[in-house]
Amino acid sequence: MSGLKKLFRRLIEAILVPIGVRLLSLERAIAQRSLPAFANKPRNFRMDLPRTIDNPQNMRIGENVAIGPGSMLKTVRRFPGNVEMVRKFDLTVDQFEPELIIGDRVSATAGLQLSAIKRIVIEDDVMFASNVFVCDGLHGYGNTDMPYKYQRLCRIEPITIGKGSWIGQNVVILPGVTIGEMAIIGANSVVNRNVPARSIAVGSPARVIKTWDLDNNTWIGVR
Repeated sequence: MSGLKKLFRRLIEAILVPIGVRLLSLERAIAQRSLPAFANKPRNFRMDLPRTIDNPQNMRIGENVAIGPGSMLKTVRRFPGNVEMVRKFDLTVDQFEPELIIGDRVSATAGLQLSAIKRIVIEDDVMFASNVFVCDGLHGYGNTDMPYKYQRLCRIEPITIGKGSWIGQNVVILPGVTIGEMAIIGANSVVNRNVPARSIAVGSPARVIKTWDLDNNTWIGVR
Protein backbone atom coordinates (compact mmCIF):
# COMPACT_ATOMS: atom_id res chain seq x y z
CA MET A 1 0.00 0.00 0.00
CA SER A 2 2.81 2.37 0.88
CA GLY A 3 4.35 1.68 -2.53
CA LEU A 4 1.12 2.75 -4.24
CA LYS A 5 1.08 5.97 -2.20
CA LYS A 6 4.64 6.75 -3.25
CA LEU A 7 3.78 6.05 -6.88
CA PHE A 8 0.70 8.28 -6.66
CA ARG A 9 2.75 11.08 -5.09
CA ARG A 10 5.33 10.80 -7.85
CA LEU A 11 2.62 11.00 -10.49
CA ILE A 12 1.26 14.15 -8.89
CA GLU A 13 4.71 15.70 -8.79
CA ALA A 14 5.42 14.69 -12.38
CA ILE A 15 2.08 15.76 -13.91
CA LEU A 16 -0.02 18.08 -11.75
CA VAL A 17 2.74 20.34 -10.42
CA PRO A 18 4.06 21.27 -13.90
CA ILE A 19 0.47 21.89 -15.04
CA GLY A 20 -0.06 24.20 -12.08
CA VAL A 21 3.11 26.11 -12.87
CA ARG A 22 2.05 26.53 -16.50
CA LEU A 23 -1.43 27.71 -15.51
CA LEU A 24 0.08 30.30 -13.18
CA SER A 25 2.34 31.53 -15.97
CA LEU A 26 -0.64 31.69 -18.34
CA GLU A 27 -2.70 33.65 -15.82
CA ARG A 28 0.08 36.19 -15.37
CA ALA A 29 0.50 36.50 -19.13
CA ILE A 30 -3.24 37.19 -19.49
CA ALA A 31 -3.09 39.73 -16.67
CA GLN A 32 -0.16 41.50 -18.33
CA ARG A 33 -1.70 41.63 -21.80
CA SER A 34 -5.09 42.81 -20.55
CA LEU A 35 -3.81 45.87 -18.70
CA PRO A 36 -5.63 49.09 -19.68
CA ALA A 37 -4.05 52.31 -20.96
CA PHE A 38 -2.75 54.51 -18.14
CA ALA A 39 -1.76 58.19 -18.27
CA ASN A 40 1.78 56.93 -18.94
CA LYS A 41 3.28 53.68 -20.17
CA PRO A 42 4.64 51.91 -17.09
CA ARG A 43 7.54 49.53 -17.64
CA ASN A 44 7.40 46.10 -16.04
CA PHE A 45 4.12 46.74 -14.20
CA ARG A 46 2.34 43.67 -12.82
CA MET A 47 -1.11 43.56 -11.23
CA ASP A 48 -2.36 40.03 -10.65
CA LEU A 49 -5.88 38.78 -11.31
CA PRO A 50 -8.53 39.18 -10.01
CA ARG A 51 -8.28 42.97 -10.01
CA THR A 52 -10.27 46.18 -10.53
CA ILE A 53 -8.91 49.23 -12.35
CA ASP A 54 -11.28 52.20 -12.74
CA ASN A 55 -10.42 55.28 -14.84
CA PRO A 56 -6.78 54.36 -15.54
CA GLN A 57 -6.37 57.53 -17.63
CA ASN A 58 -6.00 59.39 -14.31
CA MET A 59 -3.22 57.10 -13.03
CA ARG A 60 0.54 57.28 -13.44
CA ILE A 61 2.44 54.11 -12.59
CA GLY A 62 6.19 53.84 -12.02
CA GLU A 63 8.59 51.15 -13.16
CA ASN A 64 8.82 47.64 -11.70
CA VAL A 65 5.61 47.90 -9.68
CA ALA A 66 4.05 44.62 -8.47
CA ILE A 67 0.55 44.42 -6.98
CA GLY A 68 -0.93 41.14 -5.80
CA PRO A 69 -4.38 39.62 -6.47
CA GLY A 70 -7.69 41.00 -5.25
CA SER A 71 -6.51 44.60 -5.48
CA MET A 72 -8.27 47.75 -6.70
CA LEU A 73 -6.91 50.94 -8.26
CA LYS A 74 -9.66 53.54 -8.62
CA THR A 75 -10.00 57.21 -9.48
CA VAL A 76 -13.38 58.89 -9.03
CA ARG A 77 -14.26 61.28 -11.85
CA ARG A 78 -18.00 61.55 -11.19
CA PHE A 79 -20.11 60.96 -8.09
CA PRO A 80 -22.64 59.55 -7.65
CA GLY A 81 -22.52 57.39 -10.73
CA ASN A 82 -25.87 55.66 -10.27
CA VAL A 83 -28.22 57.61 -12.59
CA GLU A 84 -31.34 56.01 -11.12
CA MET A 85 -30.44 57.11 -7.59
CA VAL A 86 -29.52 60.60 -8.81
CA ARG A 87 -33.06 60.97 -10.12
CA LYS A 88 -34.72 59.31 -7.14
CA PHE A 89 -33.03 61.51 -4.53
CA ASP A 90 -32.58 64.59 -6.76
CA LEU A 91 -28.82 64.46 -6.12
CA THR A 92 -26.14 66.87 -7.23
CA VAL A 93 -23.54 65.13 -9.40
CA ASP A 94 -19.99 66.25 -8.61
CA GLN A 95 -17.16 66.10 -11.16
CA PHE A 96 -13.56 65.49 -10.08
CA GLU A 97 -10.10 65.56 -11.63
CA PRO A 98 -8.37 62.86 -9.56
CA GLU A 99 -4.75 61.76 -9.64
CA LEU A 100 -3.32 58.44 -8.53
CA ILE A 101 0.48 58.39 -8.70
CA ILE A 102 2.50 55.29 -7.86
CA GLY A 103 6.29 55.50 -7.82
CA ASP A 104 8.94 53.00 -8.85
CA ARG A 105 9.34 49.56 -7.27
CA VAL A 106 6.18 49.78 -5.16
CA SER A 107 4.92 46.36 -4.04
CA ALA A 108 1.73 45.02 -2.47
CA THR A 109 1.11 41.45 -1.33
CA ALA A 110 -2.66 41.33 -2.05
CA GLY A 111 -5.92 43.14 -1.44
CA LEU A 112 -4.57 46.69 -1.87
CA GLN A 113 -7.31 49.31 -2.35
CA LEU A 114 -6.31 52.78 -3.55
CA SER A 115 -9.22 55.13 -4.26
CA ALA A 116 -8.40 58.70 -5.32
CA ILE A 117 -10.94 61.50 -5.52
CA LYS A 118 -8.37 64.31 -5.43
CA ARG A 119 -4.79 63.03 -5.19
CA ILE A 120 -2.99 60.00 -3.78
CA VAL A 121 0.78 59.76 -4.14
CA ILE A 122 2.69 56.56 -3.32
CA GLU A 123 6.40 57.33 -3.52
CA ASP A 124 9.21 54.98 -4.58
CA ASP A 125 9.87 51.67 -2.84
CA VAL A 126 6.79 51.64 -0.60
CA MET A 127 5.86 48.15 0.63
CA PHE A 128 2.25 47.21 1.37
CA ALA A 129 1.22 44.08 3.24
CA SER A 130 -2.21 42.56 2.50
CA ASN A 131 -5.61 44.26 2.76
CA VAL A 132 -4.56 47.90 2.96
CA PHE A 133 -7.21 50.58 2.29
CA VAL A 134 -6.26 54.11 1.24
CA CYS A 135 -8.90 56.71 0.26
CA ASP A 136 -8.67 60.49 0.14
CA GLY A 137 -12.37 61.13 0.79
CA LEU A 138 -15.35 59.82 2.74
CA HIS A 139 -19.03 59.27 2.09
CA GLY A 140 -21.24 61.90 3.69
CA TYR A 141 -23.34 60.90 6.69
CA GLY A 142 -25.41 64.03 7.37
CA ASN A 143 -28.74 62.50 6.36
CA THR A 144 -30.22 59.36 7.89
CA ASP A 145 -33.06 59.21 5.35
CA MET A 146 -30.71 58.53 2.43
CA PRO A 147 -28.32 55.59 2.00
CA TYR A 148 -24.82 56.75 2.88
CA LYS A 149 -23.44 55.30 -0.34
CA TYR A 150 -25.20 58.06 -2.33
CA GLN A 151 -24.50 60.99 -0.02
CA ARG A 152 -22.13 63.70 -1.19
CA LEU A 153 -18.44 62.91 -0.69
CA CYS A 154 -16.74 64.89 2.08
CA ARG A 155 -13.37 65.47 3.75
CA ILE A 156 -11.61 65.22 0.39
CA GLU A 157 -7.92 65.79 1.15
CA PRO A 158 -4.81 64.40 -0.61
CA ILE A 159 -2.74 61.55 0.80
CA THR A 160 1.01 60.99 0.45
CA ILE A 161 2.98 57.91 1.52
CA GLY A 162 6.71 58.62 1.60
CA LYS A 163 9.60 56.74 0.06
CA GLY A 164 10.56 53.37 1.43
CA SER A 165 7.71 53.15 3.94
CA TRP A 166 6.26 49.87 5.15
CA ILE A 167 2.48 49.68 5.55
CA GLY A 168 1.39 46.66 7.58
CA GLN A 169 -1.46 44.19 7.32
CA ASN A 170 -5.06 45.53 7.38
CA VAL A 171 -4.06 49.19 7.67
CA VAL A 172 -6.56 51.97 6.88
CA ILE A 173 -5.23 55.38 5.82
CA LEU A 174 -7.74 58.23 5.96
CA PRO A 175 -7.98 61.51 4.00
CA GLY A 176 -5.41 64.26 4.47
CA VAL A 177 -2.67 62.02 5.87
CA THR A 178 1.00 62.36 4.99
CA ILE A 179 3.25 59.47 6.00
CA GLY A 180 6.91 60.46 5.96
CA GLU A 181 9.64 58.50 4.24
CA MET A 182 10.92 55.29 5.82
CA ALA A 183 8.02 55.19 8.28
CA ILE A 184 6.40 51.95 9.49
CA ILE A 185 2.67 51.54 10.14
CA GLY A 186 1.86 48.53 12.29
CA ALA A 187 -0.77 45.94 11.41
CA ASN A 188 -4.46 46.78 11.97
CA SER A 189 -3.75 50.49 12.43
CA VAL A 190 -6.09 53.33 11.41
CA VAL A 191 -4.06 56.37 10.38
CA ASN A 192 -5.99 59.63 10.73
CA ARG A 193 -3.09 62.06 11.24
CA ASN A 194 0.36 62.68 9.80
CA VAL A 195 3.17 60.28 10.66
CA PRO A 196 6.71 61.73 10.71
CA ALA A 197 9.53 60.28 8.64
CA ARG A 198 11.52 57.44 10.20
CA SER A 199 8.97 56.64 12.87
CA ILE A 200 6.81 53.67 13.85
CA ALA A 201 3.09 54.23 14.41
CA VAL A 202 0.53 51.67 15.62
CA GLY A 203 -3.04 51.50 16.87
CA SER A 204 -6.49 52.87 16.15
CA PRO A 205 -6.06 55.76 15.85
CA ALA A 206 -2.38 55.25 15.09
CA ARG A 207 0.16 56.97 17.32
CA VAL A 208 3.93 57.14 17.10
CA ILE A 209 5.65 54.74 19.51
CA LYS A 210 9.23 54.88 18.17
CA THR A 211 11.46 57.23 16.19
CA TRP A 212 14.85 56.68 14.60
CA ASP A 213 17.82 58.17 16.46
CA LEU A 214 20.18 59.36 13.70
CA ASP A 215 23.07 59.87 16.13
CA ASN A 216 22.98 56.33 17.55
CA ASN A 217 21.42 54.51 14.57
CA THR A 218 18.69 52.88 16.65
CA TRP A 219 14.98 53.10 17.36
CA ILE A 220 14.01 54.91 20.57
CA GLY A 221 10.66 54.76 22.33
CA VAL A 222 8.29 57.70 22.51
CA ARG A 223 6.48 58.33 25.78
